[in-house]
Amino acid sequence: MLMLGFTKLGRAVVRVRRLTVHLSKATMSTCPSSAANRDTTTAAILIIGDEILKGHTVDTNSAFLTRQLRKLGVSVQRVTVIPDIQEVIAKEVALLSSQYTHLITSGGIGPTHDDVTFESIAMAFQEELYPHPELTQLVEEFFGGLDKNNAAMKLAMVPRSAKLNYGTDPQTGQLHRYPLVSVRNVYIFPGIPSLMERAFNGLEHLFACSGTTFHTREVFVDADEADIAPVLTKLQASWSKRVALGSYPDWLSNYHRVRLVLDSDSQEEVDKARTQLVHELPKGSVVPLVTDPVSIATAEVYTLANSGTQLGEKVMSALKIIETALDQYSTEEVCVGFNGGKDCTALLHLYYAALKRRYSDSKDKVKALYIRIVSPFPEMERFLQDTIKRYDLELFSVEGSIRQALSEVQDRKPELRAVLMGTRRSDPYSHILTPMCPTDPGWPEYMRVNPLLVRLIHTHLSQYFSHVVVFVLFVIFDATTSYHVRTPVTL
Repeated sequence: MLMLGFTKLGRAVVRVRRLTVHLSKATMSTCPSSAANRDTTTAAILIIGDEILKGHTVDTNSAFLTRQLRKLGVSVQRVTVIPDIQEVIAKEVALLSSQYTHLITSGGIGPTHDDVTFESIAMAFQEELYPHPELTQLVEEFFGGLDKNNAAMKLAMVPRSAKLNYGTDPQTGQLHRYPLVSVRNVYIFPGIPSLMERAFNGLEHLFACSGTTFHTREVFVDADEADIAPVLTKLQASWSKRVALGSYPDWLSNYHRVRLVLDSDSQEEVDKARTQLVHELPKGSVVPLVTDPVSIATAEVYTLANSGTQLGEKVMSALKIIETALDQYSTEEVCVGFNGGKDCTALLHLYYAALKRRYSDSKDKVKALYIRIVSPFPEMERFLQDTIKRYDLELFSVEGSIRQALSEVQDRKPELRAVLMGTRRSDPYSHILTPMCPTDPGWPEYMRVNPLLVRLIHTHLSQYFSHVVVFVLFVIFDATTSYHVRTPVTL
């Protein structure tokens, strides 16, 4: 019996639990009394696994859990990563479960020697392990007929007070086949990210906190963090615990050098704090940043096109060429050439805006052609993958010269008849191109659509200004990407 091994560890666990109760009482007596403090639901996350500590596996579970719990009104107070050592897990479970409303563990569930989470939690609460009848049946059904000594039966051995929680699939409404095991306020999740996320999404109701909503506001500052530190220190002191202020420098961004994040469980307080923060920061240092440009693409692009400005006129000219192509070809027959460059990115954004304006209810993916160079640099590949997700692209990738690529596309996608290209008037041989022109003799037959050929009204401006770079920097790219455009794009 597991109880035989508890004697020495059990004393240590008891001491930990007594100390925790003592510290909790001391903390309660010294903390400011407020409704917010009393009502906040808290959580700790315990990531279990040698593979995390050795760098063999990247922990994504804690990031997912903190985000989701916060949406549910739960304040995550601690994230701890520990090895697959029974005594260590048991002590942490005993300590954290008594300090926080919920303790969520991830990892250490399985049939192998290093899967010791169930045993450790039994130790923490001085309980025995036993074969849960319902879990035993589920394991036998899942793995087929098994004898009681089979390694898979370890999945059915849980602490005596264990509870089975069946989640519900948010999409289908059906119950999950396998339950999540919990012991008291400890919820024991698998370590595999896909399984953990599926289990959590089906059991959000266990953690949903009525009455608590966290409110977040962001301010982006184009100033060195050291220069604004005195302002931040003064404001945080004046807000006390009502509003939390975080400062996060970003050395890669083109738009800002510091991202400031304000958090509170009071919308009124966080809005008041943001207004005060913007007022106190150096004049001109606060910069606007659109973090989700795709969702507002149509509205923003067409507002700009109709603004009467010189940039607006150029955007309108490009949109008219795109709309002409959509008049002549169906969306199944058109794709946009995209290689991750600034010109193609500007064109993709314009094309996306025009598509969504014309086919607002369509769920079809935007077709894009990527002519891949042999060894693209990593930042380029990451930006490409981000863009695929951001615009929901159906990307077909080919290698080789443009002629070779178009020949391959013709074989793979025979329905395509037109390709939108990011060619500029200043590009080689572009002086002979028109906004819509067929490919040259001997090439695969396509209509080349060139919305970015529009000339500037005052040609000397093209030497100094980039209309589209403003468009790219402030409308298309967001603060999360590591691939930034610094050189101008000329329409």
